[in-house]
Amino acid sequence: METTQGRARRGDTRQRIQDVAVELFAEQGYEKTSLREIADRLDVTKAALYYHFKTKEDILVSIFDDLGAPVEALIEWAEGQPRTPETKREVVRRYGEVMQDAGPLFRFLHENQATVRDLDIGNTVKERLLRLIDVLVEEGAPLSDRIRCHLAMFAMHGLPFILQSSDAPVEDKRMAAREVAFQLIEATVSGAPEA
Repeated sequence: METTQGRARRGDTRQRIQDVAVELFAEQGYEKTSLREIADRLDVTKAALYYHFKTKEDILVSIFDDLGAPVEALIEWAEGQPRTPETKREVVRRYGEVMQDAGPLFRFLHENQATVRDLDIGNTVKERLLRLIDVLVEEGAPLSDRIRCHLAMFAMHGLPFILQSSDAPVEDKRMAAREVAFQLIEATVSGAPEA
């Protein structure tokens, strides 16, 4: 019978495999990274790696599934809430928390766009983001408000790419992105005029 401690160790191994794979995929590209290199970096046998994942695609899909689960939960929560300014700010805040540790993954997405397209992962990410934006946009909202809602979410979603050359601490960038997102959301509530 499996113990809780055994499950935790396997879970940790699975997470380590995902982390190392994302690092290697971002460094040298998905296509140029082999399962052998992942195993070597982890200092495990290829057989040990196969116990958790049979292919690189399995690793990548598991990473996106793990990231997608809290986004799906956020969408479900938001769809059951009134579209108040407080709810909209909470959606932005929670999405920012989900994205907090996803920097290496988004670097991978940016640098491996063809692979992401071929594996259909990009469509899943895009679909989730659009569903999340939908919970921010009021029925019949003017085009400028719809754009503001999109930009608010992209401020949080695109944070790994925003101000890459800036020496500002990551937490400062995160807080600034959230402030901008909140201002964009507030502008939809206050009825900012169409340009």
